[in-house]
Amino acid sequence: MGVAEREAGAAGEGGAARGRPRSEAVERAIIEGVMRLLEEGVPLADISIERIARIAGVGKATIYRRWRGREELFCDVLRTAEQPDPELPGVSMREDLIILLESLRQRGLANRSSVILHNVHAQMKSSPKLWKVYHSAVIEPRRRMTLDVLRRGRRNGEIRADIDLELINDIFTGPMLVRSVVRPDAELEEGLSELIVDTVLEGLRPGRP
Repeated sequence: MGVAEREAGAAGEGGAARGRPRSEAVERAIIEGVMRLLEEGVPLADISIERIARIAGVGKATIYRRWRGREELFCDVLRTAEQPDPELPGVSMREDLIILLESLRQRGLANRSSVILHNVHAQMKSSPKLWKVYHSAVIEPRRRMTLDVLRRGRRNGEIRADIDLELINDIFTGPMLVRSVVRPDAELEEGLSELIVDTVLEGLRPGRP
């Protein structure tokens, strides 16, 4: 029995220690086990559930009770390695858009400096199933956050009512993604988020042709 399972078992013996803390200890051990393998340069294709269970000190059934498969587990590993999604104050559309783009800029910087994020994002391109799960669990929620901010801005009259919000969403995030992914040698300098937001908003305000 591994360390995580011994910790879980000990928690289960005392009534006051049952429940969520036990689950968190086991999940942390599993996720940290995957992260150790990735830091060592092990390709995603070589990280099996059996290998994860062995390095985390748990049984395979323990993993499958928490994740339906490797793809879901890898998504949680990525979420752990990345910065959490930002809190939006909701004071103005401009401020919220800058916060969202700044989060994207910081993720771009992290992808360049983190062995885990760089390796996993590169390998996801060859795994359509993993990419689909990651897109649904991580990318789409972030996209919806930006669309919600744009909808609120349109309702409040901060941008014109006749614009295609899906297109504008792409126009806001596109430059940051190009510099983060397509042009990894490009600068992701401080102030870039404000520059992108203010440049795009200049053409979206009411009264502009």
